[in-house]
Amino acid sequence: MARQAWLLGAAAAALLAAGTAAAQAPQPRLFRMATSVDAATLDPHATNALFTYLVVSQVYETLTHRGDDLKVQPGLALRWEQVEPTRWRFHLRPDVKFAGGEAFDSDDVVFSITRALAPSSNYGIYVDTVAAVEARDALTVDVVTRVPDPVVPDKLTRVLMMDRGWSEANRAAVPQNFAQREETFTVRNANGTGPYVIRSREADQRTVMVRNPGWWGAAETQGNVTEYHHVTLNSDATRVAALLSGEVDMVHVVPVQDVARIQRDPRLRILQGQENRTVWLGMRQDVEELAGSDVRGRNPFKDLRVRQAIAHALDVEAMRRTTLRGQGVPTASMWTQFVNGWSEDLDRRPAHDPARSRALLAEAGYPNGFSVPFECPTGTYDEACQAVAGMLARVGIRAQLNIQPNALFSQRIRRQEPMMYALSWGVPTFDASYTIRAVMASRSVGGAATWNAGGWSNAEFDALIPRIDGEQDPEARRGLIRQAHALHNAEPGHIPMYHMMIPWAHRAGVAVTHRADNQVQVREIRVE
Repeated sequence: MARQAWLLGAAAAALLAAGTAAAQAPQPRLFRMATSVDAATLDPHATNALFTYLVVSQVYETLTHRGDDLKVQPGLALRWEQVEPTRWRFHLRPDVKFAGGEAFDSDDVVFSITRALAPSSNYGIYVDTVAAVEARDALTVDVVTRVPDPVVPDKLTRVLMMDRGWSEANRAAVPQNFAQREETFTVRNANGTGPYVIRSREADQRTVMVRNPGWWGAAETQGNVTEYHHVTLNSDATRVAALLSGEVDMVHVVPVQDVARIQRDPRLRILQGQENRTVWLGMRQDVEELAGSDVRGRNPFKDLRVRQAIAHALDVEAMRRTTLRGQGVPTASMWTQFVNGWSEDLDRRPAHDPARSRALLAEAGYPNGFSVPFECPTGTYDEACQAVAGMLARVGIRAQLNIQPNALFSQRIRRQEPMMYALSWGVPTFDASYTIRAVMASRSVGGAATWNAGGWSNAEFDALIPRIDGEQDPEARRGLIRQAHALHNAEPGHIPMYHMMIPWAHRAGVAVTHRADNQVQVREIRVE
């Protein structure tokens, strides 16, 4: 009888434990989000683009993490310190595993940061000052920089960690050459330490992710999503219709013309605020003749007066009222007020003055204007591109607008092919040096990380970059940034137009935090 009682007691205890575990385990929750553009690749270092990161960051993780409050917090590194002016030490989280079962350690950090430095990587901007990465032991890594770099922890919020063994076994030790359309194993396969693993993927349609059962952070998150469907719907009308019909729970890119209609629907909610992202024009200034233009033997964009004429031709306030339906903030700054280095005095747009534009064009030798191909991607600012083309036409610049799929547009930008283009640019490090190096620096300075497709180059500007990198006094550093920005705007190297607003829409019963970086952390979402 004693043995029988013990068995019954053990069985009862097991049932109680199972019931407690079931109560504690998250109930299955499906979350479906529609956006306008799919990830162009699953390789976490191939292309530094918003929509690609939106997918791969659910699977891969970083040493430092930017939470929903946009502050830097521990990720795969529990803590870090600057042990010398050019040496940062990161102490890694123990007992972390990749989805494939491989242990995460310092060797993977050395591999991943080195991979991000490769010529085919588009993430070099985040590791631009790195001279070496050294494993001190299995859970301690030193990042050594060429110059003192105070924003290394900010930069590393975007460098995703990969498993060395898995990558090398699959011949993916270097990133996919995205610009050249290279096909590698990592284009369609992923193995991260993050909260989700990819169960299925139909490119440009739907990616299905499920909770990673071995994720280290399950006890720390507030979210309850166990299955995530990342849905790509290029058509604005189709995306909104899917939300209205209940086919998706959230729309990440809401057409500005539909915001008011969604706000009137009691079943739905709108979240909106300014994004840490700026839309600007780029002009090809490093070639002797513009391909596709009716001007032969000259490049109008090499003339400062032509670039000034374009700036005066744009009525961005009218664009904000009509085309953008109020969903934009006109600007003359290459970065937003969220960014360290922003200054109010450099954020005043040139006056809208078509007569001045025409006079400047005539002075430059183009009294009848000229034609030029003008490239933009489908998505969140193609209507703004149409408005720009119309405004330029009124002063004689015939911009031949070509709106193309985002992946194709990005590849053309990376190959530095457009003659004139519009681009939206976010600053995920929240520090101006990111844009200075990636967009505004001469290509020889920006290197493989450059998005300076227009080829603007200014030696005085470039000379300020190492001073910005090495300056440890925060206010003195901001002063150097202001000098660099003033040089760029005086030329102008690019033409800032407006900071974007982000309207998100979701059904009632979804709890999600709106973020200025336009990233959605599915791990933190709660669904009723």
